[in-house]
Amino acid sequence: MQKPASFLITIDTEGDNLWGNGPLTTHNAGFLERFQLLCEQFGFKPCYLTNHEMAVDPVFQAFGRDIVRRGSGEIGMHLHAWNSPPDHPQTDQHGVDKAYLIEYPDSVMRAKVDHMTKLLEDTFGVKMLSHRAGRWAFDSRYAQLLLEYGYQVDCSVTPHIDWRGTLGTRNGQGGTDYRHFPEQAYFIDMEDIARPGNSALLEIPMSTRLKYPGWVRTVRGTLDKLRGKTRPDSMSWLRPKRNNQAEMIGLSNRILAAGSNYLEFMLHSSEFMPGGSPTFPDTESIEQLYRDMTGLFQHLAGRCQGQTLAEYRQDFAAISAKTR
Repeated sequence: MQKPASFLITIDTEGDNLWGNGPLTTHNAGFLERFQLLCEQFGFKPCYLTNHEMAVDPVFQAFGRDIVRRGSGEIGMHLHAWNSPPDHPQTDQHGVDKAYLIEYPDSVMRAKVDHMTKLLEDTFGVKMLSHRAGRWAFDSRYAQLLLEYGYQVDCSVTPHIDWRGTLGTRNGQGGTDYRHFPEQAYFIDMEDIARPGNSALLEIPMSTRLKYPGWVRTVRGTLDKLRGKTRPDSMSWLRPKRNNQAEMIGLSNRILAAGSNYLEFMLHSSEFMPGGSPTFPDTESIEQLYRDMTGLFQHLAGRCQGQTLAEYRQDFAAISAKTR
């Protein structure tokens, strides 16, 4: 029986501990099989949104080809512009600045998308259909490039979150402001990516929601003004932290109760490896991560069907065509 909602698992598949400034390594590729088996236990299909260093890693190549062969997941594109060819040191200061792709000249943007798309398609033997921007930075030029290269899905939008305070290049304008973007999936208007339109590129926003209701935010805002300070709105993400199973289940229930037909989960591939991220620094924290994910997956298995991003887009397009 068709379940009322889809559970979309997205993994930003990239090098080890990119929060730090150490050498670029890819040991986390060897820790993904356990997660994949957990997903398959519940009938879920992860999308591994893959960066350059992982696309050329032999361990991940073998892992990804097996997933494609068995139809148990999806390989998509994830582009960290500062360490993805071709180099452009004028923008990223030889990789010292973690520049957003949208901060590079148009010709360099195109060259980087071209290189990554061809690398992934040649490596895994499938057309790239799904994408997430590195560090969540997205604009209309980027969307147009994705369309030109045959992508059907983007999942870079994080509703309610303003990334302008997070710098790419040191003298840049920061990331994308998503505070007024839709919470639900929509075909993008190529003139204004915050609006539904008639393009073939489906945006599937992340499952991010404001943590508190409007009246609480109003009270907090009033108190902040009296104290002479400001603070960003508290957010809930459908992503593991430490010991946050109850929060993830509560957020999932809230989103589904509001009528959404999907939930979008995310994590970084390095977070499955002890010491691969600040959040999960040791073996015990990894075991807690798996306990939290298992509890969430058990909760959702009876309510959601597992789909890749491309599969969800196919169903979304079919339903949209019927309602026109």
